[in-house]
Amino acid sequence: MLASLKSIAVLALASTIAQAAVVTYNWDITYVNANPDGLHERRVIGVNGQFPPPPISVNSNDTLVINVVNKIDQPTSLHSHGLFQTGNAQMDGPSMVTQCPIPPGGNFTYTIPIEQHGTYWIHGHFQGQYVDGLRAPLIIHNVNEVYKYDEEITVAFADWYHREHSVMLEQYLSIFNPSGAEPVPESGLINHSTNTKFNFVPGKTYRVRIINMSALAMFHFHIDGHEMEIIEVDGIDVERKKVTSFPVTAAQRYSVLVTAKSDASQNYIMHADMDPSMFDIVPEDLQLNVTATIVYDEKAPLAPEETSQWEPFDDAQLVPLVPEATAAPDQVFTLNAVFSVLNDYSNKATFNDITYVMPKVPTLYTALTTGNLSSTPEVYGKYTHPLVVKHNQWIEIIINNDDPGNHPFHLHGHVFQIVGRSEGKYDPSTPYPGYFDTPNPSRRDTVLVPSEQNVAIRFKANNPGVWLFHCHIEWHLQAGLATTFIEAPEVMPSVLKIDPSHIEHCKALNIPYSGNAAGNEGLDLTGENVGPNPLPGTFTTKGIVALIFTIISALLGLGTVIWYARDDDAHIAAQMSKSKNVEEEAN
Repeated sequence: MLASLKSIAVLALASTIAQAAVVTYNWDITYVNANPDGLHERRVIGVNGQFPPPPISVNSNDTLVINVVNKIDQPTSLHSHGLFQTGNAQMDGPSMVTQCPIPPGGNFTYTIPIEQHGTYWIHGHFQGQYVDGLRAPLIIHNVNEVYKYDEEITVAFADWYHREHSVMLEQYLSIFNPSGAEPVPESGLINHSTNTKFNFVPGKTYRVRIINMSALAMFHFHIDGHEMEIIEVDGIDVERKKVTSFPVTAAQRYSVLVTAKSDASQNYIMHADMDPSMFDIVPEDLQLNVTATIVYDEKAPLAPEETSQWEPFDDAQLVPLVPEATAAPDQVFTLNAVFSVLNDYSNKATFNDITYVMPKVPTLYTALTTGNLSSTPEVYGKYTHPLVVKHNQWIEIIINNDDPGNHPFHLHGHVFQIVGRSEGKYDPSTPYPGYFDTPNPSRRDTVLVPSEQNVAIRFKANNPGVWLFHCHIEWHLQAGLATTFIEAPEVMPSVLKIDPSHIEHCKALNIPYSGNAAGNEGLDLTGENVGPNPLPGTFTTKGIVALIFTIISALLGLGTVIWYARDDDAHIAAQMSKSKNVEEEAN
């Protein structure tokens, strides 16, 4: 019996190895003109002269190779969102974190051994390039899928802007936007269109892979007349969970099973409703109810549209199929997320009063070139907000969202366990609800922390490298809502090697590629990139905003008084001159 089982295992392993392949994509990153919402044509960032960029599809155990040629007039880089990149952190992609960006005219090959399966996406990670279109689904099929289904479709949500990201970012971070109101999109898209159709065959079961590739918007998903069962969250297979609707915030992914109707007598609406609470102001012409059509028969009528019902939903109750026990944390980091007007008079984001600013040397290079100092947080500079953790420690992050808005937080290089959630700031004397005591907590890589709430997440530091932890609302990342985990710096040199082409990019862009955050030796941080700091005193954001507008109003009022005074003076002078002339004529 034992010999038989071993034979089966060997055959299964051989089958898996036989199916592994090197899957290559050639991506020339180019500008393209596009009009995905049918309302406004504009320049976007596409691939190979086309928009949208093509989806990427590989199998578990494959090696993904992406040959990138940068044909736009600014640097670029790509991040495969949700991939662990074990022993491969130099391929993670965020500019000035794990690499110098690819310069205009440059080329780079991302080589990624695939160790996962599930629903992911790939996007630009230099400034806000994915807001301008550089984003696409990345699907990793399990060689032996846990759940059975007949076909699959990918449903990618995105918010869409009519202006380029750089223009909006300048306005967003301006001193004339003291409240920090994010740019509101002009449209919401499903698969880069406002008129997407999916063909269903009666009786078939479909795996619907859902990705939110937005810069800001959160969507609530449901399908008229159909039930759904969640089977995957952020690449983690979970026990079936029946739902009628659920929210998907920026950067999150889900898979659901949907069984088609038994007949083709009607077609149905698929809904992706944008959550208005994410926007400071909802423009009158913004269509919040973003839809696609499930088509059984092109000639069939559309079933009556159902009223959107957003059901309560708690992702912490999704149970992973492959259990992972938790452990007491070796280190706990509390991060207080706040937006406030800093001493450069713009509204910026901070974790614990530090707003993230990119260093002069990519943080991964600092970790690999500073020897024994690599375990010293100071070598990475204050404004990368470095958090140094040792190999295989259990790390807990308590996120207090002290902001009026919601924030989806993403950790590169890992999935994490959701081990706590409550209202207000975290209070160690008040335990979390009982279901967080499960020996198999829910796991994912992007978690929503609602306004004035807190969430505790936990992960094992088993992936040496430099990993960004940030809000995945792109405007908030650019405003500084990020921190950096320097994981197992004592182990990094033995498992990570920098590709020489990385260094060539640094040279081409005149970026130093060794030393501390300032490009110096030791702890001499002279000349490092620095960020704004909190204003002195105890003003709240609302108080600062009120003060600024009071000053502006006062200046406007003073200007009005001066203008009227000058007008009165001119009027009096004219009257005096007129009187003098009359008097002279009389004489």
